[in-house]
Amino acid sequence: MRQTDSPNVTVLLTGIGAPGAPGVIRSLRLVQDRAVRIVGVDMNPLAPGRFLADHFETVPGARESDFIATVAAICRKQRVDVVLPLVTGELIKFAEASPAFLAAGTVVSVSRADALRLAIDKGRLFAALRAAHMAVPRHVSVTSGPDLLRALRDLGYPDQEVCFKPSVGDGGRGFHRIVPPSDRLQSLFAEKSGSYGVTYDEIERLVTAAGAHDIPEVLAMEYLPGREYSVDLLADHGRVLVAVPRLREQTAGGVTTTGVTCMEEDVIRYASDVVARLGLHGNIGVQARRDRDGGVRIVEVNPRIQGSIVHCTASGVNLPYLAVRLALGPPPLVEPLDVKWGVRMQRYFAEVYSDADGGPCESGGDTSPVTPRGLSFPGP
Repeated sequence: MRQTDSPNVTVLLTGIGAPGAPGVIRSLRLVQDRAVRIVGVDMNPLAPGRFLADHFETVPGARESDFIATVAAICRKQRVDVVLPLVTGELIKFAEASPAFLAAGTVVSVSRADALRLAIDKGRLFAALRAAHMAVPRHVSVTSGPDLLRALRDLGYPDQEVCFKPSVGDGGRGFHRIVPPSDRLQSLFAEKSGSYGVTYDEIERLVTAAGAHDIPEVLAMEYLPGREYSVDLLADHGRVLVAVPRLREQTAGGVTTTGVTCMEEDVIRYASDVVARLGLHGNIGVQARRDRDGGVRIVEVNPRIQGSIVHCTASGVNLPYLAVRLALGPPPLVEPLDVKWGVRMQRYFAEVYSDADGGPCESGGDTSPVTPRGLSFPGP
């Protein structure tokens, strides 16, 4: 960490075009004890978040060899104090380059590279937690189409509900629940495209038709039918400082659209234990569900700011800013938590406008993030 006596701070947010970026920006705008200047970067030159930041620059994608060098140059030029990464694919690169950033005066809020590799790979994550005697869903890791079909049967299909998802991936990408043909037929006509349901026969036909013997590594696992939670945590190298569970009542594309903050102690204990055992740092998200017996079970870990973290801000805990304070040191004193439990979040569409030259369009309306009438966000 780097200590500073400056009353102001410059924060760089990556992936500022992500759906959760406006909420992070809104959270940082609410800070009252210092001025927070926001630098946003994204590979999309028209990322909507560019119009909400104080300064914006286009950067290469995280997979490009010059990604880190480009971000580092922006940090030097803009005198960035703290980097808050919003994109999973950037995290390991940032972790490996973190000492160089720190030497240049910028703290990257990120976990160690080894902890990230474990957290991001669900196969390794589940195995590590099980080895630590933590309860995890019944699962099998497979890398071929025939093995996937066999694993689903071994897990109890068709008598037991089963599902599968990629070992590496986030945002609900590649997750599918095995459903009866009757349910699949109904969803074909009644639901929007992108349904997670798929039949066993559909998988079998695809595997056979494509000759898909080798597939990306996936986890075949029991389907967890109970309540789903997304827990936002702040940790100091494994020591959990804050944990706020959110019940996910409705989701779309892996993003919470309706949810409520809830005080459920077993969920807090489970998520905190996951973060502690992995030694994670900064803003961390743990997603979990209850199994058919009501037990809490891991779904995945997002070792970064989650897209709905603004819900915690509305409930009285400004986690993005607490991560900035943690980066600048010393660790913030956040106990006892003053969480306003039971705050419900309901998402709706909002817009920003740009003119033909790509600049903010003043005549198109207010381009600043707004707080819905009747909802007052508390300060940090």
